[in-house]
Amino acid sequence: MDEDMEDGVDVNTEDEKVDEERSGANGKKKKKKKKKKLGPLFDPGARYNWKLCGGRHGHNYIPCVYMEGGRRHHERSCPRIPLMCLVSLPQEYRPPLPWPERESKIFYKNVAHPKLSAFVKTRSWLNSSEDFLLFPREESEYKGGAQHYINSIQEMAPDIEWGKNIRVILDIGCTSASFGATLLEKDVITLSLGLMNDQIDLAQLALERGIPAVVGNVGSRRLPFPSGVFDAIHCGQCNVPWQSSGGRLLLEMNRILRPGGYHIISTKHGDIDSEKGMSTLMASICWNILAHKTDEVSEVGVRIYQRPASNDIYELRRTKEPPLCKEDDKMDAAWYTPIRSCLHKVPAAVEQLGTGWPEEWPKRLETVPEWLRDSRVKLTADHEHWKAIIKKSYLNGIGIDWSNIRNIMDMKAIYGGFAAALSSQKVWVMNVVPVHSPNTLPIIYERGLLGIYHDWCEPFSTYPRSYDLLHADHLFSRLKNRCKQPVVVVVEMDRILRPGGWAVIRDKLEILNTLETILKSLHWEIRMTYGKDKEGIISAQKTTWRPQSSY
Repeated sequence: MDEDMEDGVDVNTEDEKVDEERSGANGKKKKKKKKKKLGPLFDPGARYNWKLCGGRHGHNYIPCVYMEGGRRHHERSCPRIPLMCLVSLPQEYRPPLPWPERESKIFYKNVAHPKLSAFVKTRSWLNSSEDFLLFPREESEYKGGAQHYINSIQEMAPDIEWGKNIRVILDIGCTSASFGATLLEKDVITLSLGLMNDQIDLAQLALERGIPAVVGNVGSRRLPFPSGVFDAIHCGQCNVPWQSSGGRLLLEMNRILRPGGYHIISTKHGDIDSEKGMSTLMASICWNILAHKTDEVSEVGVRIYQRPASNDIYELRRTKEPPLCKEDDKMDAAWYTPIRSCLHKVPAAVEQLGTGWPEEWPKRLETVPEWLRDSRVKLTADHEHWKAIIKKSYLNGIGIDWSNIRNIMDMKAIYGGFAAALSSQKVWVMNVVPVHSPNTLPIIYERGLLGIYHDWCEPFSTYPRSYDLLHADHLFSRLKNRCKQPVVVVVEMDRILRPGGWAVIRDKLEILNTLETILKSLHWEIRMTYGKDKEGIISAQKTTWRPQSSY
């Protein structure tokens, strides 16, 4: 472990350097300040008496989604009092099957609830067999199978080139997640956005299957993603009212879609609503329709639009509605930020993301684009640093059985080096860039990786037991003076990590010593600890323990 702690750059120091150079996720410029002497993050004298969350907060509880009485918020709205109870386990919970078996077969009782049961009975592509839900490869919500549907899209627009030109996709309103699951075979990583108004919780099925998903909503606020990062956006029968509020939701898609990127919409055969209205709306934002076809096999009408790759076309608009956004509008500001009723132009400066299409996958993973030329040395050092750590210790030295690891979260990602170092493994990584950290999330997407903005003083928008491994590199050091009760972050880790899942935490020894006590109070098993020169690492495994009493 000596090599692990000494190899490569000091990530904590690197994070501080980035502070001086890049703007935060809230769009404000970071300035270097003198370090203040801060007190301990956790109260070392605190004693924790854990209880289960009450009956209304069941084993599928998502704090910022569910209201009292089981109803759901239209948009993210977190409890005023932070969650300090533990979410219960489903009866007869069983760990997911190893990948790739879990992609087509999951334990039904892990995700069961009445509305899902009713849904299963009406869908031929979703079968139940004894203890399992089965997702047959040859069947999906698209007749003829997802493979045929995806192939037909590329035939309509050959430049799409799945897995080369197109690497990162946002799929709005996931159903069976067969779209994303099939694209995995083509080296395309698809993030399913499960909408809050979906009472069936199909995004939970996607995560249980080992397919990337988060819960959110396309409403009045921006989605928690940077501008111009998705190579394509897919909306398959998602029922999003694109024309409402003057097309405001489409303006948000224009913000997050890469210049030159593709917006793919499919609807049921013969059910393309308000065709003239959609055409007018798309023309107003200068999106070009590349192809429009009704596929007789899948019985869906497919439209493929493309966002302009330059600003020249905006000068040719007959009307100025919607207006162009002002120059000082922070396009990456995306945490509780209202959607602007304006049209974002394509970045023109060479040093900005979106001025050119990335290299083909997998070259883009290690290629430093022109707009990041000043950060070339730091990016290369970070990449080599994490490759060494993954190879020398994480894969072999800390006791993790990687055959049971599929869904991973890097709770404080910087350049995505941790995720990039795991790219050869059969895993996917959700790179979380905290909103108070430097805004490096566009770099992560440029490399062909997934990520999201988040404030760790609040719960994350996902289901309990979503992740197999959580990685926190100096996260708690960065939380000092941020959260009123930092222990809520540990409670949230317990909620989103599955029983048997792992947490790897790197931080200052003064933080890890108290954190170890908290983890033991949760009955997590500490598998390995190591410390040197005031820095250390903990490898811990969550158990199936739950308290007997509840609030």
